[in-house]
Amino acid sequence: MDFLVLKDSVSSTPAFVLDEMEITKALEILADFRTQSGCKILYSIKALPFSAVMEIAKPYVDGFSVSSLFEARLADELVRQDSPQVLAGQGSIHLTTPGIRSDELDELSMLCSHISFNSLSQYQRYSETVQTQSSIGLRVNPKLSFLDDDRFDPCRQHSKLGVDIDELCRSVRLDQIQGLHIHNVFSATYFNPLIKTIDKLQQQLGIGLAELEWLNLGGGYLFGQIEDHRPFIELVNKLGNDFGLDVYIEPGKAVVGRAGHLVTTVLDSFVSDGVTIVILDTSVNHNPEVFEYQRQPELHEHDPDGQYTAILAGCTCLAGDVFGQYRFKEPLAVGDRVVFKHVGAYTLIKANRFNGYNLPDIYLSNALRVKKVKHYDYQDYRRQWLVD
Repeated sequence: MDFLVLKDSVSSTPAFVLDEMEITKALEILADFRTQSGCKILYSIKALPFSAVMEIAKPYVDGFSVSSLFEARLADELVRQDSPQVLAGQGSIHLTTPGIRSDELDELSMLCSHISFNSLSQYQRYSETVQTQSSIGLRVNPKLSFLDDDRFDPCRQHSKLGVDIDELCRSVRLDQIQGLHIHNVFSATYFNPLIKTIDKLQQQLGIGLAELEWLNLGGGYLFGQIEDHRPFIELVNKLGNDFGLDVYIEPGKAVVGRAGHLVTTVLDSFVSDGVTIVILDTSVNHNPEVFEYQRQPELHEHDPDGQYTAILAGCTCLAGDVFGQYRFKEPLAVGDRVVFKHVGAYTLIKANRFNGYNLPDIYLSNALRVKKVKHYDYQDYRRQWLVD
């Protein structure tokens, strides 16, 4: 993407720009995985449940991965708006969540083709209710950690995510469920964790895997940033040949992570304790993981050798509303625009209007144009906070 053109193409900021070509590129890589391995692809909409992204994804995926009733409704709406002929092989909606509500179960079972219960207690309470309409599975905790940060580790001690694999072996007959769901990595750029996880699964469950119909390998792998695809392809082929399993993957960040960019404008610049502070018309509330996980997002204008340094900060009254310190060839001035790159996943979906600052406009970009497709206004803010 030409970021100089991008900065001039948005009519106002803050602006969240989605690069259609980058999304398509990521989906084409995934489609190649499907062709070579036979795996089935679900877009995990929790990363960004924007209908335009889902529409772009539909020709490349076999369905959607959801984590709640609202996500399931949205996925179902996008799936059903086409004819059955167009949707051949593309209608799967897979749900897994720790938070299933009994009063939502009937609707979930109608909307979701597959439901993976997070615990044995959920399975025991609810499986009979949904099994006539949905394919039933269990999320399994393989007790293998590959992350140093517990905040991201689904296999952390006292994990809330999935049935302990040892308990699964003791308590569950695999011929009474249709599938298993695993997910124990975050932003992985190599397949060793997956190979080790499947190896442990095979060691403990053995030929019992052949009793299942499907295995969902979850998300967490940045497929487009992994050079050698052969380990994954060989693994999926082996699972299909040895056990007759349909294998699913559910990428989210791998689809949209590098495709979203936040364009913002400098509102003010001043010196505090000898350091230049630049105030932007966005905030960490538009990219909450900056504050939640103390991440510093990638900035297009940053120059490691630049002689001018500045701390970029957001426009809210939160003291910690800070993106980090960057270097520049020239000092930033009021009115300048800068771009945070590769912030497509887990940004807008978590964004909020703290201090009453509006959400960013949303644009779609391709080779021909940059087009505004979504704008929020005061009425959206007002509806959120007025008593019904």
